[in-house]
Amino acid sequence: MSVRSLRRTAAAVVPAAVLALSLSACAGTDEADAGSEADAETAAESSDAESATITIEHAQGTTELDGVPEKIFTFDYAALSVLDALDVDVAGVAKSNLPEAFADYASDDVTDIGTIFEPDYETVAAEQPDLIIVAGRSSAAYPDLSEIAPTIDLSNDWASFHDSVVANTELLGEAVGAEEGVDELVAELDESVAAAQQAAEGAGTGLIVLTSGGEVTAYGPGSRFGYLHDTLGVEPAVEDVEAETHGEAISFEFILESDPDWLFVLDRDAAIGEGTDNAEQVLDNAVVHETTAWAEEQVVYLDPVAWYIVNGGVPTLTGMADEVTTALQDAS
Repeated sequence: MSVRSLRRTAAAVVPAAVLALSLSACAGTDEADAGSEADAETAAESSDAESATITIEHAQGTTELDGVPEKIFTFDYAALSVLDALDVDVAGVAKSNLPEAFADYASDDVTDIGTIFEPDYETVAAEQPDLIIVAGRSSAAYPDLSEIAPTIDLSNDWASFHDSVVANTELLGEAVGAEEGVDELVAELDESVAAAQQAAEGAGTGLIVLTSGGEVTAYGPGSRFGYLHDTLGVEPAVEDVEAETHGEAISFEFILESDPDWLFVLDRDAAIGEGTDNAEQVLDNAVVHETTAWAEEQVVYLDPVAWYIVNGGVPTLTGMADEVTTALQDAS
């Protein structure tokens, strides 16, 4: 090849290389620009989601939140169980008689906002939370607390307990931007309920009673602890028990006459840390000894904190269902 040909070839190659480099640089710039735009859009969407107004319809009305709350106070332990399971930070709780399961919230990092019956209004007002949660025992404080900060009432409906607990948990998930986490919790609950229902088939009748100060009260379907029958499927030994908050006062003879195959027991004194005679001592008598449940060693002492103190929130219901399943399966 002649020198002239080499020069001609070189002249053709160099511009092509320069063009390739130029195109490559442009492509890199375009990709970087596109990436920056995508990041900006994602950040904007995230910011919009956090700042968008969230409207929550609850037991006492409608509450609007200015985006996902960062500073949350709760007077309801059921809500606390849900927030804890979702790994959502809680800035303030009612620390009086705080259940052992929530011992981590007794630290100085968490504000003590009073009791589940009596809020410390001055502290709450001074701290200015983004969201306050009440339910059940604390629901009467809603009007006053809602004057301080956005407040929602997640009280449950005993007559439709399971559905109301799920609905309230979903509301809470919506309020704190954790809908996917709540979906997972509900799926776990569904599995636990199905297992309990299966274990309850053919297990016989059950009666749930509460002991307090040596006295005994009973609960039936549609009551505060009707979850045992209405959802978990344990056949009630007695259908027409009055659905009072603290149950229908009964005698030991009532237990014998209803003669349940299973006796499910809640020790209120143990739950609140009072009293001297525990449930086992109260029921250990000649009359109860004649029941089928006692003879078959099918007296189940339920977790009093879960059933009596918390008694709500999807994670707690899952544990309650598992507890009943274990008891029924161990006897089979």
